[in-house]
Amino acid sequence: MADSLILEVADFEQDVLTGIYSEETGKPQPLRFTITVKLRPADHYAPDTPLTASKNYMDLKFAASEALPQGVHFKLIEAVADHVCETLFLQDERVEAVTVKIVKLALTEVNELIGMTLTRERR
Repeated sequence: MADSLILEVADFEQDVLTGIYSEETGKPQPLRFTITVKLRPADHYAPDTPLTASKNYMDLKFAASEALPQGVHFKLIEAVADHVCETLFLQDERVEAVTVKIVKLALTEVNELIGMTLTRERR
């Protein structure tokens, strides 16, 4: 079995222009993101290994916040997830796969998690 390094940012909330219903369009919707990245690992991690041997976790958060185009309305949250994946692939050639889970908070009721998960592998 090959080595792998999995990085994750879980339960990060961001408002995004998304939705298909009239009550959703024209205003940002609160989304909860969990982003997991499979990264090609270094051969070894010593106590003094620099950050460049891994990936900054904030890059994952950036892909679901500042990297989303301002003023663009995504009809589907699947399109939001796809954009996050592509951003992370473009950032770092060591990224082998990305999983983005999105929960639509405006639609949830007590103990419900309504959303989707998209996994993409580098092509």
